[in-house]
Amino acid sequence: MQYTNDIVVNRIHGHGRGWVFTPSHFFDLGSHFAVRKALERLAKQGTIRRLSPGLYDYPRRHPALGDLVPNYEQIGKALAGQYKLRLQPSGAYAANLLGLTEQVPAKIVFLTDGPNRKLTIGNQRIIFKRTTPKNMAAAGRVSGLVIQALRHLGKNNVDDDTIDRLKTRLSDDDKQQLLKDISCAPAWIGAIFRKMVE
Repeated sequence: MQYTNDIVVNRIHGHGRGWVFTPSHFFDLGSHFAVRKALERLAKQGTIRRLSPGLYDYPRRHPALGDLVPNYEQIGKALAGQYKLRLQPSGAYAANLLGLTEQVPAKIVFLTDGPNRKLTIGNQRIIFKRTTPKNMAAAGRVSGLVIQALRHLGKNNVDDDTIDRLKTRLSDDDKQQLLKDISCAPAWIGAIFRKMVE
């Protein structure tokens, strides 16, 4: 049991602070029972933090503020890996990730091809919302993020300033990816993609 504990700790330290994980990240190191017990012990000791049942992080620490809020993208990746899902940041969260809004949204929404799920971590609600294959067509690529951010803003709220901010934010490769995925976007967003590449 101590051996499992040590190698679990080594893997956690190897990923560094800020890593979010589930027990499934360690099942190659020992039995499911031993891994879960090791994580329970580490959480009790304060080495790791239990975010919700079966979800942990190795928290980033600030000298004055203590443990910092976990990274939502990391939470999404951990759960996607555990359940073999695809995820796509959506709504205000997608706009925030692209720098189109500065306000951190009251709820973090990921579109998914898996089941609906809700988590509350601290004061933050994280929602996994099942959606259509069309909405997941560009999941995991910059074009998927841009499509969801622009959908959130709405056709009438996307002006030249918004387009200029996106142009500055995205690399040339990113912009080429938008063109490759233009068929995944509604027509009005496809027209914006073309403007961004001009």
